[in-house]
Amino acid sequence: MLKQWWQQRIVKRSAITDGEWQQAFARLSLLARLSDPERAELKRLAILFLHYKSLEVVDQQQLPTTMQLAIALQACLLILNLGLDWYDGWVSVIIYPGAFSKQGTEIDEYGIVHQGSKNLSGESWQRGPVILSLDDSIHHEQQQGHNVVVHEFAHKLDMLNGRANGFPPLHKGMAVDQWAKVFTHAYADFNLRLQQSDPVPINDYAATSPAEFFAVMSEYFFESPAVLKQYYSDVYDLFVSFYRQNPLG
Repeated sequence: MLKQWWQQRIVKRSAITDGEWQQAFARLSLLARLSDPERAELKRLAILFLHYKSLEVVDQQQLPTTMQLAIALQACLLILNLGLDWYDGWVSVIIYPGAFSKQGTEIDEYGIVHQGSKNLSGESWQRGPVILSLDDSIHHEQQQGHNVVVHEFAHKLDMLNGRANGFPPLHKGMAVDQWAKVFTHAYADFNLRLQQSDPVPINDYAATSPAEFFAVMSEYFFESPAVLKQYYSDVYDLFVSFYRQNPLG
């Protein structure tokens, strides 16, 4: 009861205006399907998200309210019917103006180790921060199904069971065996289609690993649900149960 009272107090004292909220919702087409009660709940979650999480810009500039809202609304869409507790255990969202570089090590098929850097638009650390490219977080609608915020926060949900592996904590009544069977089959099918030059209109980054498959498919669930439903209807149906949302109504 005390926690609920405190959160209601935080929401009531929010300084964000109705006009700012209306503009934020209007700028994000993936929110257009939401009903008025869902929009109200998403707004409440976003206010709490901005209160409990720290949005840290690497160049130390102040992040404009419009951009704070864009990130918070997209992040909270995943937990709209789950609750903010699903984002417990970490605090920081680190924001770069654009893509950022990361040093890495890769071992090729001959066992040779290669050092190098790669440009990223986002990254999630287990028990650590979410890292985002602001440019990719705000201007993502040029690519069908792409949403870096949804992608990285899907990883955060996946990591609640430990290391990201495409197997987040399932709700009571969801069968572990069914989840494993559906995702294993879909992941294998997706990789086979790429190998046979018969790809589906889904970002081939999903073939990288089961964890990336889960995150990319989550992007399509929220951004292009009809595409996911058409090619991997069993995955779509499991997401309806897991996220407790049905974007196609």
